[in-house]
Parts: sequence; structure tokens; C-alpha cells
Amino acid sequence: MQHASRRESLDHLLAQVSRLHYARAHDLLRDLGLHRGQPPLLFALWDEDGQSQSALAERLGIAAATLTRMVQRMERTGFVERRPDRADERLSRVYLTEAGRAVRHGLEDVRRTMAAETCAGLDDQECDLLAGLLQRVHDNLLQRVGEEAPCRP
Repeated sequence: MQHASRRESLDHLLAQVSRLHYARAHDLLRDLGLHRGQPPLLFALWDEDGQSQSALAERLGIAAATLTRMVQRMERTGFVERRPDRADERLSRVYLTEAGRAVRHGLEDVRRTMAAETCAGLDDQECDLLAGLLQRVHDNLLQRVGEEAPCRP
């Protein structure tokens, strides 16, 4: 019985950690004018600017409609712009603006801050162990979601 109780407690703790991590990241990103789902799009464009919207949606593992709303919002805040493809004007490509390029250092600072705060009080070995265990939990859940859920993570 204690084994089941520990697992239930772990489930509750993981949910709490996830909410706290989300809230902290939200606060730090808000200071940059970003929302929680937007950094992966910026990282993808820093890696390869001018990708098509369909390529970005596939790369990020999100629905095309979700990406469209994200791009529209980021256009309004000045981080990206859409331009028609030169070879096929039916396609729209997404490019970083100057503001989108400039926010990179701030976003990298957010990543460092989140990593430092997450592992505060842990030595390097403990932090590595935690990361490895969480990766295994992630993989376990991803396998289940892939088998049973109609949506992509």
C-alpha cells in the first residue's frame, strides 16, 4: 500500500512542479514580451530563418492552425513577419524582425535562470540524475500518448 501511495504522491508532486515551472517561466517571458509557447518558434527561426509555416508547424509538432495564430500574435508584437515565397506566392514564409533577433540574448538568459533556479540546492550530479529520471518519465508518458491519444504532444 505504501508503494501505491508514494506513486500517487509522485503524480501530485510532478503536477505541482509543472505548474510552478510554467508560472515562473511565464513571469520571466512576460518581461520580454513573450508568451510560453513562443520561444520554440523563435529558436526554430534562429536556426533557420524564412521557413514556411507548414515546415514550422511540423518541426514544432503543432497543428498548422495553432502555428498560424502564434505567428499572427508574434507579428502584432513585432517579433516576426510573414512574406510570400518568391517561387510560390501561395506559400507564406516566416522571418525574424530586428526585435525577434534582439530578444535572443534575453531568452537565453531566461533559459539559464530557469535551469539555475530548478537545480538550486542540487549539486551537478544530482541535477544530472534528476534530468535523466525526468527524461525517462517523459519517454514513458510520450509512449502512452502516442499509443492512446488523438493529439500530438
